[in-house]
Amino acid sequence: MLKFKPIIINRKTDYYENVEYIPQIMFLYRRWEKFLKDDFAMSEESFYEYFMNLIEDVSPYFWVILFNNETAGFVYLENFTGDSKILHGAEITTCFDKKFWGSFTYYTALVFFNYCFKNLGLKKIKALVYPENFRVVRLLKRCGFLKEGILKAETMRNGKPQDIEVYSLFR
Repeated sequence: MLKFKPIIINRKTDYYENVEYIPQIMFLYRRWEKFLKDDFAMSEESFYEYFMNLIEDVSPYFWVILFNNETAGFVYLENFTGDSKILHGAEITTCFDKKFWGSFTYYTALVFFNYCFKNLGLKKIKALVYPENFRVVRLLKRCGFLKEGILKAETMRNGKPQDIEVYSLFR
């Protein structure tokens, strides 16, 4: 059975939810970080601090993806447009364990996008992808995302300018 459980960290109020999944999702992030971050993602802080700050910054919009109580991956939303009453759009980042790639990933994406449109009221979901990440590009297109453009030399990766492709799905 597919489940999305929010992972919430608020160190100011000392509130934590579903943090027992953090080691598993940190492992996934480390495994696939070449597709998830650029040279500027971590500055002087440790990977643990970087990851905890990431979750805290996007809480409550960070979910662990479970299938039959096994960690299949994670997904989070950030860079929202809109205001405190109406969310218009958000940027999605996701990562799956390799054994869940394929039809499960596609099904999970459809369920999650439906949740975002119906429950969060989003009108647009945007994905920023490194062009060589062909699996994600193929999945996005299969889910109905449209390529909006290419941000030339948008960031640095491994000390070199890196293009980023922008894909969007509209309600």
